[in-house]
Amino acid sequence: MFENLTDKLNATFKKLKGHGKLTESNIDAGLKEVRIALLEADVHYKVTKQFLAAIRDRAIGQEVLASLTPGQQVVKIVNEELTRLMGSTHEGPALIGRPASIMLVGLQGSGKTTTAGKLAKFLLGKNRRPYLVPADVYRPAAIDQLKTLAKKLDVGVFPSVQDMDPEDICRKAVQKAREEGCDSLLIDTAGRLHIDEALMDELKRIKAAVQPSDILLVADAMTGQDAVNMAKAFNDVLDIGGVVLTKMDGDARGGAAISIRAMTSKPIKFVGVGEKLDALEPFHPDRMASRILGMGDMLSLIEKAQSTVDEKKARELEKKLRKSQFTLEDFRDQMAQVRKMGSIEEILAMIPGMGKLKQMKQLKVDERELVRITAIIDSMTAQERQRHQIINASRRKRIAKGSGTTVQQVNQLLKSYVQVLKMMKKLNKGGFKAFGRGGLPI
Repeated sequence: MFENLTDKLNATFKKLKGHGKLTESNIDAGLKEVRIALLEADVHYKVTKQFLAAIRDRAIGQEVLASLTPGQQVVKIVNEELTRLMGSTHEGPALIGRPASIMLVGLQGSGKTTTAGKLAKFLLGKNRRPYLVPADVYRPAAIDQLKTLAKKLDVGVFPSVQDMDPEDICRKAVQKAREEGCDSLLIDTAGRLHIDEALMDELKRIKAAVQPSDILLVADAMTGQDAVNMAKAFNDVLDIGGVVLTKMDGDARGGAAISIRAMTSKPIKFVGVGEKLDALEPFHPDRMASRILGMGDMLSLIEKAQSTVDEKKARELEKKLRKSQFTLEDFRDQMAQVRKMGSIEEILAMIPGMGKLKQMKQLKVDERELVRITAIIDSMTAQERQRHQIINASRRKRIAKGSGTTVQQVNQLLKSYVQVLKMMKKLNKGGFKAFGRGGLPI
């Protein structure tokens, strides 16, 4: 979502790095371009003004002007100030008490119900026992939607019905969660198309009844400055604990993510990056600043790999690779592991330097191709997956027919697989350090 901002900032930094020595005049010229880029990205004008003033104060000092690499020093300063602007450190949800209650508030359509499911999935990964509470009795199917998510996650859910009072639902849900041994309560409250007095009164009553340990505002990143204004309005009434920005995988310009902390003093705690229940990421200001500046985000990439890669399978694969016993079945399984981590473009963008490459901007990986490859391998017999050499012309026709593909596509897959095998042999001859445990050879 920050692609346009990243491109413009990098173009500005490239000009600054082109100067052997920086002066106040070319620093001011560069900051003027940064200002335009930030405003175009929908960053609040007050935030932009304060941000640029802080950069200029540091950039015209000895820290930069006396530096041997002044252009790089400016980039370092921008990175540090951008991180500070967004909150410096990650702040997780406040989980105090038993059960620890988290209220999700926000306007209708911001994604509160889906976020409740995502947070439940996140808490399950932290060895907690979440309990979902459908307190939106106004939106049709809101209660059923949360109950469906609870069933999918195999977590407890309060049996709300539409004629119940939301405040009563929440009060009873606290007791029910205790009885079922749950330690985290996630309350999905009602929303409106716009902020009104009736909505705020209801939320204040629920807050008074439950005394939540955290109140998270769920805001749509696509709304830009409206998300910032909404955060201020909800914070004035409820004193929210933080924000969850949804739809960060869309084509929003990103200004809300940069502006919210500065305008409300409240941190962004999570960002939603897709529709699936695992598409929720803790918000780390330093990592987000690196992404915005096109420096990648290796820590998030490592965490994604750790959460999706099966350690036992990784060890087994390492042994096979060392012995050059990498089969088509292993090839398929490794693709499945990579796909769990997200789209190929997302993964590559997290690698430092990759986002700046011209080839990366032109790269459009067709995810359907990965589905086709899986279908082709699944259409093979167990023997064929173990010994690709036996796949003759008639077998290729049968595999193509069974997978709904062409013989040419089957041939292309086998060719790619043979190339991987050759690469494995080279790595074995030259030492296996290049891959490390559980390396993904695709």
